[in-house]
Amino acid sequence: MAKAYYSTVFAQTADEVWAAIRDFGRYEWASGVTESYMEDGKSGDAVGGVRSFRSNNKRERQRLLAHSDLERFYTFEFCDPLAAAPMLNYQATLRVTPITDGNKAFVEWWGTFDCEPAEQDRRVSFLITEGFPKWLGTLRVQLGG
Repeated sequence: MAKAYYSTVFAQTADEVWAAIRDFGRYEWASGVTESYMEDGKSGDAVGGVRSFRSNNKRERQRLLAHSDLERFYTFEFCDPLAAAPMLNYQATLRVTPITDGNKAFVEWWGTFDCEPAEQDRRVSFLITEGFPKWLGTLRVQLGG
């Protein structure tokens, strides 16, 4: 199983960053996402709920596996295999932690997945150099930083 890990610091407080991303159904903050909603009328913090979103003109679905306001994190998985980037059993966690020195936020995003061994380095590299930084970069811009 491969693991990709990325972390960054936001100038905003952890509470401000968490408030922007805590609703799993509201995913338009991520680069390329133009539409996002929870299926079956579920709330954005309902474990087991599925968010449906359009990214780069393609419909995708992710299931919320864990959600904690106290620890400011959620974990999710893709409901369907990723055809464009063949990764199986993909699960990811997005977590926001307070940095008390300066009242900023430490944001971590990591994912685990299975893929062909020959593809592992390329897939991990994509997530840590392009995917996670790009998606969190649009969040940073939306939060004014």
